Amino acid sequence: MAGCTALALAGCNGGDGSSPMSKASKSLSPQTLALIDQKGMTKSSPIVVRIFKEESELEVWKETTSGEYALLKTYPICRWSGELGPKVREGDRQAPEGFYAITPGQMNPNSSYYLAFDLGFPNAYDRAWGRSGSNLMVHGDCSSRGCYAMTDEQVQEIFALGRESFYGGQRSFQVQAYPFRMTTDNLVRHRNNPNLAFWKMLKEGSDVFEITKAPPKVDYCGKRYVFNATPVDPNQKLQASLPCPDYTMPEGLEEEVAARQKDVSTKIASAGALQPVAPVKTGKDGGMHKVFLAKLENPELPAPGSLPPVVKPPGSDYGVSTTEPAPAESIALATADTVTEAAAVPLPAPRPDDAPGGPRIAVAAAPSTGGFFDNLFGGLTSAQTASAPPAVAAAPSTSAPTPPQAGGAPSAAADAQARPPERAPLPQLAALDAGSNGGFLDSLKNLFGGSAPPAEAVPAAEPIADVPVPPVRPPVPRQATAAPAPQAATRANPPAPAAAAAAPSVVSSGSATTPGTVQTLPGAAGILAPGSFSAVQ
Repeated sequence: MAGCTALALAGCNGGDGSSPMSKASKSLSPQTLALIDQKGMTKSSPIVVRIFKEESELEVWKETTSGEYALLKTYPICRWSGELGPKVREGDRQAPEGFYAITPGQMNPNSSYYLAFDLGFPNAYDRAWGRSGSNLMVHGDCSSRGCYAMTDEQVQEIFALGRESFYGGQRSFQVQAYPFRMTTDNLVRHRNNPNLAFWKMLKEGSDVFEITKAPPKVDYCGKRYVFNATPVDPNQKLQASLPCPDYTMPEGLEEEVAARQKDVSTKIASAGALQPVAPVKTGKDGGMHKVFLAKLENPELPAPGSLPPVVKPPGSDYGVSTTEPAPAESIALATADTVTEAAAVPLPAPRPDDAPGGPRIAVAAAPSTGGFFDNLFGGLTSAQTASAPPAVAAAPSTSAPTPPQAGGAPSAAADAQARPPERAPLPQLAALDAGSNGGFLDSLKNLFGGSAPPAEAVPAAEPIADVPVPPVRPPVPRQATAAPAPQAATRANPPAPAAAAAAPSVVSSGSATTPGTVQTLPGAAGILAPGSFSAVQ
């Protein structure tokens, strides 16, 4: 425990306390000691801590006399902050995800949040990605801005379990911090999250723990985690910022982990559009276990430990008193799947083509030359413009834009779709435009003595925005043809790439309890008086 009392950290920790060692040295309760003995463990045997954000649960596993690790107790987390996903930079309010080693020097008995231990963020993996942050803790006081916050009574017991493992010879205990329980179903449900590849990598470590019933040996290379890895060449080292050398894993373990990863990828790839997808961002700034939400709703209900006078529930921008029922609005926000953030970006003003009825496409009449042919077929122009050919007055299409043609020039269809309706050029009925193109009408005019007007240079198609205005033609009657109102463009969600795979199923943390009623919570029947806990398995 050398150096333990010297820690006086900022952020989640602070500076004073009348008798810090009285808290840090408090013995485990008789109930916890009895549970340790019942599960074939000893008071000083090594521990592993596992944290699951979405479920708001912290587990303590302990080595049994058989050498394997077994679950000792599950503690509901009172508060954590941020969204699902790793911590990236200082001040982002994210609670870390990954694998961290806790040494005696990271235990802080002098925390202003009762008791705490530092997770050791950033580790070598985090530093390889340039991530920043400090003083990320597991502590008491049920208040978080990047930490995992428990009640004071809970953190005192967890602190004591770590302390006893150090007394028993464990040099450091491992913390595995996950976004959720690393099941295939949960990964499928979170398949659209940009952190999916990172989470699949964390699942490898979780799988190693579950297969071997022991904490994995954690190393880093190629800017990724590797587990139970041994370089083929003993002179080569695994370094986070350097490529991975050839390495091996214990026989059978690599195949089992690979099979589980393949199962995840297969189920993600086969997930249909109707299979639920979890929101990437909730806007709630973390979570709180349902047992504490129920306590806020009805202060008469029991909970594992005492709450501070004021607690800020997820989704609320204000704190609520813990001595009286919390407002129904704050409970609703805390149990909602997502929360609309107040500081949303204002919507832009509607464009002209957003008006009812949609844009209209005008079809130009053919210019008149006043010759014999035009007099003979004078009614042709108006008749043609009344029913324009499909190529000219085609209804708007909702299909994907046509890719550019070879040579880099955009196709006519792509240009028409890309061009805003209000700036689209008026389609011309080229077949009736009496130019010097050698067409059939030109031949008739020459036959009857008519002379074709000089050909006008047709400007080449320009990109969308800066189309020069063509020379003014002699005034001619124009007749607009109303195009059918375009249907609202429905943009189908693109199918998730095969790499973006499964998301674990999330245990809902919502709990709807009528204010003023006293009821027994699931898992709360065995909760004892403050300072002791039941095992929430």
